[in-house]
Amino acid sequence: MKYLSAATGLALAVSVSALATAEEWSYHGDTGPGYWGSLSEDFAVCSVGTQQSPIDLAGAISASGAAPALMMNSISDVQVSRNAHGVTYSAESVDAGLTLNGIDFTLLQFHFHARSEHHINGEDFPLEVHFVTASEDGALAVVGVMFEEGDAHPDLDALWAAIPAENESGEGPDSLSLERFIPADEPVFRYEGSLTTPPCSEIVSWTVFPTPIEASAEQIQAFTDLVEDNARPVLPAHRRYVLLSD
Repeated sequence: MKYLSAATGLALAVSVSALATAEEWSYHGDTGPGYWGSLSEDFAVCSVGTQQSPIDLAGAISASGAAPALMMNSISDVQVSRNAHGVTYSAESVDAGLTLNGIDFTLLQFHFHARSEHHINGEDFPLEVHFVTASEDGALAVVGVMFEEGDAHPDLDALWAAIPAENESGEGPDSLSLERFIPADEPVFRYEGSLTTPPCSEIVSWTVFPTPIEASAEQIQAFTDLVEDNARPVLPAHRRYVLLSD
């Protein structure tokens, strides 16, 4: 898989985390999701866009070949950063990503939302992880996986333990097997959408698994105690198709 240049990777990382913004935003009150589009002209698409994410994944159309080829291998030297909106995990040396429509995408970072941002047939989940990948030309493809309450996940305790204080960075696990975050081989939802944080750019090809993986009640609570609610509500699908790979 080809790797992004340092300049491209940095630019994408900034756009995804929305650190370089004209005005502050949040998940609550008069700077919450319903007001993002009015906080800055750079955020206007948050209000007027017609391909916004997340959405309720319902009424999917069966489609052959819709699923990307995932390469969720082990990563090392995981770095962790935290701001008012959540926690971001990245790695200097990445052997992970996906291939979609013949284009290679390399993993930039992953992060968690509580509760889940996407819904599946009207149902939400206590936690969702997003694996953010990018192509050499700057296109983004994001993989979403839900968590439901059940057995403890083998990696979450280490990830939570590495979360630094707000507006600080630190080191995460020395190595992490991303394949433990991917459900068994099965159909996936595919649709075209946006970043779920300002500036809400409509540049994302989404892949979302319909079947959740498990995390213990204690693991879910530990994350929400630290980060609280950082989920954007679902938006209208408008005239978009949601595909379900067969």
